[in-house]
Amino acid sequence: MENRQIKIEPTLDGTPTLYVPEIDEHYHSINGAREESIHVYINAGLKQCVKSEISIFEVGFGTGLNALTTYAEILNSNKKVVYQSIELFPVESSVITTLNYAKTPEERAFFEKIHQAPWNQKVTITPQFTLLKINANLVDFDFSNLSVDVIYFDAFSPDKQPELWTKEVFEKVFNATNDNGIITTYCAKGVVRRTMRDVGFTMERIPGFSGKREMLRGIKK
Repeated sequence: MENRQIKIEPTLDGTPTLYVPEIDEHYHSINGAREESIHVYINAGLKQCVKSEISIFEVGFGTGLNALTTYAEILNSNKKVVYQSIELFPVESSVITTLNYAKTPEERAFFEKIHQAPWNQKVTITPQFTLLKINANLVDFDFSNLSVDVIYFDAFSPDKQPELWTKEVFEKVFNATNDNGIITTYCAKGVVRRTMRDVGFTMERIPGFSGKREMLRGIKK
């Protein structure tokens, strides 16, 4: 598995983000890591899915923050999640142990379990949450065995990783998405919206996080 040199930096909501000097990119918004995750992926994505058993595919496992906020959202509900996440550059455990994303001891235990879970193996983390962490390159990934309801598209920006935002990638994602499935991303670029629309998603612009005017959400109708 490959790793990048990273730095830990604070954000405005008190939770940390990681900074990658090599590509001059942060993992999360500097205006609030956990709050951004909730706004972009939980409120705009997960909460829009009415199913009781939900299959999620995340592009960019990163720090595991989106998995944590997903768990926190379903914890006091009857929902179950199968959470599949792809990541080419796993974050080193020495960095993970310094991240204070958890708000409760229960969340802390969950956060530790998802990072201790082996890669490329499906693991039951709790009765409500099953995890599959995939160590692979999204560009080459075979989506043929996937059937997903919600996609968290949390790759680094198109300016920094353009190969992850192509029509070819979004076509594979679209084909793996169930009817009425939802894709959500912090990105608001017009070229990304048009590409997602061209592969079949019905697109909408919705308010972005922390003063950011827009973000994108698509539905497979």
